Amino acid sequence: MTPPPAPATPPGRPSSALGFAALDRLAPELRPAVDPRELRSRTVHFGLGAFHRAHQAVCTEHAAARSGEPWGIAAVAPRSADTVAALRAQDGLYSVTERRGDGPVTRVVGSVTEALHMGADAARIDALLASPEVTVVTLTITEKGYHRLPGTGALDTGAPEIAADLAARDTAGTATVVGRLAAGLAARMRAGGAPVTVVSCDNMAANGRALATVVRDFTEASSWSDRHAVLDWLETSVAFPSTVVDRIVPATAEADRAAAHRALGVRDAVPVVAEPYRQWVLEDAFAGARPPWERDGALFVPDVVPYQLTKLRLLNGSHSALAHLGAAAGCGSVAETLATQWGERLVRALCAEVAPTLPAGGPDPAAYADDLVERFRNPGMRHLLQQIGSDGSLKIPERWFGALRALRAASAETPVLALALAGWVNATRPAPDGSGRQVYGTTDPAANALAACRRGDPDTPDTENTVRRLLGVVGAADLAGDPALVSAVTARLPALRAGRVEI
Repeated sequence: MTPPPAPATPPGRPSSALGFAALDRLAPELRPAVDPRELRSRTVHFGLGAFHRAHQAVCTEHAAARSGEPWGIAAVAPRSADTVAALRAQDGLYSVTERRGDGPVTRVVGSVTEALHMGADAARIDALLASPEVTVVTLTITEKGYHRLPGTGALDTGAPEIAADLAARDTAGTATVVGRLAAGLAARMRAGGAPVTVVSCDNMAANGRALATVVRDFTEASSWSDRHAVLDWLETSVAFPSTVVDRIVPATAEADRAAAHRALGVRDAVPVVAEPYRQWVLEDAFAGARPPWERDGALFVPDVVPYQLTKLRLLNGSHSALAHLGAAAGCGSVAETLATQWGERLVRALCAEVAPTLPAGGPDPAAYADDLVERFRNPGMRHLLQQIGSDGSLKIPERWFGALRALRAASAETPVLALALAGWVNATRPAPDGSGRQVYGTTDPAANALAACRRGDPDTPDTENTVRRLLGVVGAADLAGDPALVSAVTARLPALRAGRVEI
């Protein structure tokens, strides 16, 4: 649907700003696929970052446009009040620019019906989560937002933020998405208990089960007098399907804002950029109504595991390897690493090494590797290694360790994964400026624990004992106890310290 002519610019809003009043001045090909004023808040999303706005929000808009159903998104920012304010000033509108090989393509997206802050808008969020009109909740809060214990995946009830949420008397003070979601679902049960589906869109194996576990753990640890009734209701009325999401969405730079302004003719304070490729695979296990995402290419399957492991171990695994090794070689982006003599070889070799650990029923690993090389080389993309390499202590267990354990158990050689692991070990060194960041500018919630693994001078060359301690921090005591692996990782470190990637 093409939006009708918009009313005059409201008082106090610059005429050059994106918003409903600017829609009639945009060329038809720049406008949203649906009239945003006809949508209603029928889904809630936690995590108002660039990835959601370039992925699920686009798919939901197309589903609404192609079905005629008013599926809109109430999007919740756990922390960034600035993003909420910017989107509100633009009536929830923003632009997505696809960086294609033959040039960028920009279009405004209109599926966000409300922009909310998890703290300031607690009452509205609770009302939405309890409303029977809301039948789907989605999340993109990154791995660290789940507060899982390494190794077990259980909720870390001792984490300060989770402990504070468990002690809070009302949801207005809830600081974590896990706490807010659990409390919101409990309120939904008390308000009548309409079925609802909660969909994790984060890069974790069995992300639906991971989310269900932490929500149930929070509920069980709560002081709610009806917590056992809530747990029973979660079992019968709430679905947690697993999913696979894929689209490369680099951090937005000032140049991207300027480019969006040129393309639109009006200013967009919160544009996003992305590659053309977009994939969404969902377990077909919903508790109630949902947007018809399949009308925009989403795939509903009985079991997402083959797709999930392929994506985690090949794409995400390659990304982490490129990030840590590329940083050591002085590269700044994924495309720069693919321009080295070793970048493409690394991707193809890692995919070939990991392929035997993938279950049948997913994409062909060799063809998938071909696609990865093409995507990573896209000259229009600048996906920063610092962004990908951050939170490595949470990412690499998901991306590398499952395959590494399977291969080691089968007595298979793992030279590429050992090289990747050496890249991570090298990148965990603390920055010399005392900033709390790591040596290549990355951040990590376990940065202090990782730094403590280097007893004494952090510039002293790492030893096998350092490697063992680092693996212990990330819940891999079994890998730390593999002498051949530890030796292979340690042997790679001198070259990486010198900026050489040898594959």
